[in-house]
Amino acid sequence: MSYICPICKNTLALNAWGNAYRCENNHSFDLAKDGYVNLLPVQKKHSKDPGDTKEMIGARHEFLASGFYDQMAENLVETIQSTILDSQGKRILDLGCGEGFYSRQLKVGISDSEQIELHGLDIAKDAIILASKKQKDSKFVVASSNDLPFPDHYFDLVYRVYAPSNDSELFRVIKPSGHLLIVTPGPRHLWQLKEMIYEEAREHNSEGIEPTGFKQVKSLQKSYTIKPDQELRMSLLQMTPFAWQTTEKVKKEIYDKDNFEIEVDFIFSLYQKLS
Repeated sequence: MSYICPICKNTLALNAWGNAYRCENNHSFDLAKDGYVNLLPVQKKHSKDPGDTKEMIGARHEFLASGFYDQMAENLVETIQSTILDSQGKRILDLGCGEGFYSRQLKVGISDSEQIELHGLDIAKDAIILASKKQKDSKFVVASSNDLPFPDHYFDLVYRVYAPSNDSELFRVIKPSGHLLIVTPGPRHLWQLKEMIYEEAREHNSEGIEPTGFKQVKSLQKSYTIKPDQELRMSLLQMTPFAWQTTEKVKKEIYDKDNFEIEVDFIFSLYQKLS
């Protein structure tokens, strides 16, 4: 495995001691003891700690561990499994991987997982630290989705769940005829929360924008209801953008509501790179 230097764009190679990546211009990036590498130089940060906050990362980790999104994760794994089934190479990137929940589900749920070279990337260092601690058999990197530190045509498949991406970078790193899987909110995702937060709840726009250089080959919608307890409701709220727009009064109403059932609604859009 070799990365691309985020400063000069030359190839990074692991040194003889196995503790740092270095390019021919002597730009060096340490390999952390937990196995991840930070390829987000200070000069390319837009804030001191970009990405999700520790609070959001913790809330997401707690909620996802509860199992309420396991059904969605199973659909993700099934889609990836059927897509790469006949692929000779199985290099996969979890773009915007966060604390690695979907990466772990993929490694556990897919057949022949030992043949997969799985990478996870996120701009939030704290999220990558957590992901790399929990999954030693995959490779995690702190980097921006706008400047992917991978060689051209490296991945057979890239997937992203609610994460931003850059079309030109995706086109560059995915192999010819490779695939891109995007998971977005369906029209009624978290509808009951939205009804309590906003004066007028509106459905998500479910019309996906086809990434430049790709064609859609499959679309799938999955929805079901969940019934998290009071604490997990607050974790769910904290891990969404809704948290910034929810007053303390509404938060208490959400916490206190009896038998609160919430719709979750997901759209899986599978694209293939145009050769």
